[in-house]
Amino acid sequence: TEFGVDTMSGLHDLAAQPWSEEFQVAFLDMTTRVLDDNASVVGEQVWNLADFTTEDDIRRAVGNRKGVFTRDRQPKAAAHWLRRRWSGTGW
Repeated sequence: TEFGVDTMSGLHDLAAQPWSEEFQVAFLDMTTRVLDDNASVVGEQVWNLADFTTEDDIRRAVGNRKGVFTRDRQPKAAAHWLRRRWSGTGW
């Protein structure tokens, strides 16, 4: 299954409000906990590796920002969280 949430790089909020890097980490954490508890799920795919441009339309403006890296491949907080998850170095 794939999952992700739009995030503005550099936007931080202690309350983890939508679009903040903290919200993206909280979303990934919650989603992976649910997936980990479901034995019928055999894989996960974070959408997306990096932000990318799209045509502007009524559904999306200024591209897709669900990446864990920016368009110029700078890591967002979620990239560091995923590294810890996948390397088994703790939460």
